[in-house]
Order: sequence, then structure tokens, then C-alpha cells
Amino acid sequence: MNFTNTPSFISHGPRPGLRLTLAVVASVALLVGDARLGLMDPAREALSVALYPLQWVVNAPLSGAQHASEFFADQTRLKQENARLKTRELKLSAQLAELATVKNELAELKAMNALRAQRAEKSLLAEVLYTGRDPFSYKIIIDKGQDAGLVAGQPVVGDAGLIGQITRVQPLTAEVTLVINKDQMVPVMVERTGVRAILYGYGGGVELRYLPVHADLVIGDRLVTSGIDGVYPAGLPVARVTKVERKPGAAFLQVASLPVDGVYRQRYVLALDTGANRPPAPQPQP
Repeated sequence: MNFTNTPSFISHGPRPGLRLTLAVVASVALLVGDARLGLMDPAREALSVALYPLQWVVNAPLSGAQHASEFFADQTRLKQENARLKTRELKLSAQLAELATVKNELAELKAMNALRAQRAEKSLLAEVLYTGRDPFSYKIIIDKGQDAGLVAGQPVVGDAGLIGQITRVQPLTAEVTLVINKDQMVPVMVERTGVRAILYGYGGGVELRYLPVHADLVIGDRLVTSGIDGVYPAGLPVARVTKVERKPGAAFLQVASLPVDGVYRQRYVLALDTGANRPPAPQPQP
């Protein structure tokens, strides 16, 4: 088969040496022109604009993976920080509650010390440990007993006034029956007028009974101990009158009263030693 007359599809062009020379000359010219005149800047900008979509497509998976990793890392860090903040908040809340309790106890102790300094009787500061087993007996247990010289019958006061009387003494503790107990009676008088009466506990509160209907008594009158029984010192606040009702034909007033606030909330109390409740000293043998 003769290939002499077969047309060639490849143009041979210049020789390789000439091609190399032209390429070198063009490269040097472009380098010098770009360095001196900045001829390639428009070309670079156009090329960067043209290639930007391709670069974005190539970098999208890597960028998405990085963002996802940062997102999960941020979520984990935020959860840990949130847990730390919640723990800190709980601790601060507990400390704040404890601080408020200590502040109240300090204020109560200051009031008790001031009351102790004002009273002429000997007194002993005691702390309330717990309430009695029977919730309807209205009794409390204090942390002082026979070891501190307490005896049954001593009046017990709080920062607001009389709250009860010692009814049972143990070696290390003592039982205090509150004035709101149904078996307690306290001789009182109206501080404003001096009218004497008996204040009865009825299990959760106190009330005046058998006060004549013509007695001078109004809402807001303060009831204090009269001191005529020799057990409770005179002048101790016990209650305040909240209601006075005079019914036609009745021989006695119907009086409602509210005991001092310390009966329900007292943490520290004073056991007063009036000297009237102690047993007589034994007579020496001849």
C-alpha cells in the first residue's frame, strides 16, 4: 500500500529549537512586562474570577466538615459550661440560704442578749432542739437540763415575750410547754388599763375568758404577765387582742387574741430563774 500521497493531519510547524527560543523570549517578555508594567494583573483577576466556582466546589466538603466539627465541639463545650453554671448556681443558692439562716440566728441571739441584759432575773440561754412527739401538745425540747440547773416551773421567754414554761427536766434536756397548749394558764393584765385576767391556751392559740363585759378592752391592747402568781415575772408580753365582741345579755366578753410571734418560730430561748420555783434548801442536821 502506498502512503506517499496520503494527506497528513498533523501540521509540523517550526522546529523544536525555534519553538523553545520563542517560548523563552515570550516568557522573559511577560516576566519583565509584569514586573515593570503589571501586564498580568488583569489576567490574574479574570482567571481568579473564572476559577472561583471551581475552588468553592472543591473546598465545600472540607469546609462543611470543619464547620460540623466546630458546631459539635461548641455544643459539647456549651453543655459542659451550662452544667458548671447550674452547679455553681445551686451552690450559691445553698450558701445564700445558709447565710440568711445565720443572719436570722445572729439577729435573734442579739435580741436575746439584749433581753437578758434588761431582765433583773437570772437567765440561761438555750437552743430549741426539736418539737414534741405529739404535734397537738405544743411542746418543745431545749438543750439545757439538770446539768445547767434548770427546774420544772421556770418561765421561758423569747425575744418577743413569754412563750412557755418548763414542765419536765431531764439530765441534759428540758421540756417546755408553750402557752398555746390547752392546759396552760397565764395570769395577765391589759398593759394599757391594768385590768387583770387569765389567759388560757386552747391548743394552737390563746384566749381571754371570764372577762366582765364592762371591762375596758379594745383591739390592739397588749397582754402582759401580771406577776401575781409568783411564777411569771410581771411585764412579760404574752399576746395581743385581735377581736372584742360584746353580746347583749352576756356576762363575759368574747375576746380573741394572738400570742407573741416567738411561740411559733423561736430558735433560742431564755429560761428565767425567778427563785419561786426552786425547791427549798435542805435544813442542816443538828
